[in-house]
Amino acid sequence: MLSGGGTHPARSRGLGFRGAMAAAASSADMFDDIVMAEERFHGEGYQEGYAEGSHIGVVEGRRYGSLHGAKIGSEVGCYLGFALTWQCLLHKCTDEKNSKKTKVLDSLIGMIRKFPYEDPTYDKLQEDLEKIRGKFKQVCSILNIQSDFRISTERSSLTF
Repeated sequence: MLSGGGTHPARSRGLGFRGAMAAAASSADMFDDIVMAEERFHGEGYQEGYAEGSHIGVVEGRRYGSLHGAKIGSEVGCYLGFALTWQCLLHKCTDEKNSKKTKVLDSLIGMIRKFPYEDPTYDKLQEDLEKIRGKFKQVCSILNIQSDFRISTERSSLTF
C-alpha cells in the first residue's frame, strides 16, 4: 500500500510486482529513447554535415588552386617571354656591357625553366617564385627598365 491509503496503480490493474517493474522499466526505456534520439540525431547530423563540408571544401579548393595556378603561370610566362625577347635583342651585340646583361637574362631563363609547373606539392614553390621575381627585378634594373607586373581578373600586364 502506498502512503495515503491507496494501492499501487500497477497492482490495482492486476500486474503484480513484476508487472509493475516492467511498466517502470518500459517508461524508463521510453525516456532513454527520447534522450538517446537527440544524441543519435546529433551524431547523424554531424556525419552528414562533415561529408557535405568535405565535398564542398574539395570543390572550392580545386577552384581556388586552378585560379591561383593560372595567375602564377601567367606571371612566370610573362617573365619568360620578356627574358627571351631581350635575349634575342642583346644577342646581336657582343660588347662587355651586353655580356653581363645576357648572363643575368640566361640566369632568369634557367630559373624559369627549372620551375616545377607540374608539381603543386613542391615545398619550395613559393620560395622559388620569389627568387624568380627577384631575378626579374634585377634584370629590369640592369636593363634600366621600370617594370610593373599586375595580375587582375580582367587582364595581366607588364608595363614599361
